[in-house]
Amino acid sequence: MASTRTPAGAGGRPPAAPSDATQPGAEASAIAGLDSLEIGLPSSGTEPGRIARKAWSATWPKLLAIALVLGAWQLFYLSNFHGDTTSGLIKGPGAGLANLWDQLQHAQLWQAIGTTVQTAVIGFLLATAIGSAIGAIVSRIPPLRAATGSIISGLQTMPSIAWFPFAIILFGTSVRAILFVMVLGAAPSVANGLITGVDYTPPLLLRAGRTMGLRGVALYRHLILPASLPAYLAGLKQGWAFAWRSLMAGELLVIIIGHLSLGILLNNAQDQQDLTGAISIMIVILVIGIVVDAIFTKADRAVRTRRGLLTDGQPA
Repeated sequence: MASTRTPAGAGGRPPAAPSDATQPGAEASAIAGLDSLEIGLPSSGTEPGRIARKAWSATWPKLLAIALVLGAWQLFYLSNFHGDTTSGLIKGPGAGLANLWDQLQHAQLWQAIGTTVQTAVIGFLLATAIGSAIGAIVSRIPPLRAATGSIISGLQTMPSIAWFPFAIILFGTSVRAILFVMVLGAAPSVANGLITGVDYTPPLLLRAGRTMGLRGVALYRHLILPASLPAYLAGLKQGWAFAWRSLMAGELLVIIIGHLSLGILLNNAQDQQDLTGAISIMIVILVIGIVVDAIFTKADRAVRTRRGLLTDGQPA
């Protein structure tokens, strides 16, 4: 019987089986697949088109919100509430926006905005520093947390306006009274945000940090604070909301002679029965709040994107 022979290669040895690495494009495809796990799928379209779509997706909700507000304003104007439209007390969006534009042409409104924003920044920074220190201490000392945890939560739920009689008695009609209430309103939220972030830090991560030699301040600086950043940022955002509301209430209640602020302008519009002027000031207050909220939202999105919790195509 004839034997079956295998074709011999060079030197009489059988040729080696072709490997996957020598196949055309196999290695490049594998690398591209691994890269797609890290950076995600490439976006479709050109770069200018992608930027335009992102800009539109960020803009249209705000335009829709403005349209809804103006529509509600127009409906309220057409309803002739208690005959106020006929008497001229209530005016439509056109007259209201014209009044706002007229106020923006004068330095008085800009001075009031500057004063209010300055007080807001100082009060929020004080609340952030105090709340962060309290949260860092309480979160790592169990007996202290057991003693003060419910107090912090109680302060967070207490209406800030209830503190103003105490603050006025203690500090008089001054900016310090407003700052005092702002800190009491915002610091508990900041502290609770940090405490929550520390609570959700994985124990395995803490053991790994201690194994690497992290202790005390170094453990907080390099491990606990970065791990608790998302919850801490949420606490900061909530703290800002409490601080901003406390500031507006304070400027309406604590009348300081020679201290021009948005609250003072709003109070003057109330005394003069100028509803259109009051709406204009309220629009300015709303815009400032929206701008600050957008800053916090952008910071939160950046943190989540950096940690792989959010991709470019995923809504915030």
